[in-house]
Amino acid sequence: LRLHSGPPCADLRKQARQLENELDLKLVSFSKLCTSYSGSRDGRRDRYSSDTTPLLNGSSQDRMFETMAVEIEQLLGKLTGINDKMAEYTNSAGVPSLNAALMHTLQRHRDILQDYTHEFHKTKANFLAIRERENLLGSVRKDIESYKSGSGVNNRRTELFLKEHEHLRNSDRLIEETISIAMATKENMTSQRGMLKSIQSKMNTLANRFPAVNSLIQRINLRKRRDSLILGAVIGICTILLLLYAFH
Repeated sequence: LRLHSGPPCADLRKQARQLENELDLKLVSFSKLCTSYSGSRDGRRDRYSSDTTPLLNGSSQDRMFETMAVEIEQLLGKLTGINDKMAEYTNSAGVPSLNAALMHTLQRHRDILQDYTHEFHKTKANFLAIRERENLLGSVRKDIESYKSGSGVNNRRTELFLKEHEHLRNSDRLIEETISIAMATKENMTSQRGMLKSIQSKMNTLANRFPAVNSLIQRINLRKRRDSLILGAVIGICTILLLLYAFH
């Protein structure tokens, strides 16, 4: 038995127990930190307003949480490695009775590792849930304080927005009236153009319907022009004859 349960196995069990003791202490401190987190946040909210309270991610408790979480994860990783080495040593043991004892010891260490891992993840999840809730409540509280402090400014802005909206409505109404006047003017001009086209078409119809009247009028005008020429010629001849007679 001494040949198979020599120093390597004893050293591994010793290292495993040391890591388990460290993990137990770390998990107790980690659990206390998570339990006191919410109460400490309430105390800080009583002392400071939402504008002066530091951000959660920059608080000492958050930094401590991150540091302890990393340390516990490292210890869990080391303990897992020790368990794996013990499993290899157990598989290489040749004596059945010794192998059974080592398997029992290994299973006990594995159960302890599983319990510590479960407790760590549960505590970490609770802490993250509390921090998320505190972040949400802090954000809501800050919005309320901002609304209260800026209510006067908001009322002033609302009044200015209403006035600007009224100016825009008046401008839209004037534009609509101008467009209506322009449309009415366009309709009147279109109507007048239609009337002129109708009169022109009627005149053309009358002119095409009575071509004889047009020709008669043209003849009368030509005859009047010819008579005027003849009368002018007679008067000119008579005047010339009178002048010749007067000088002789």
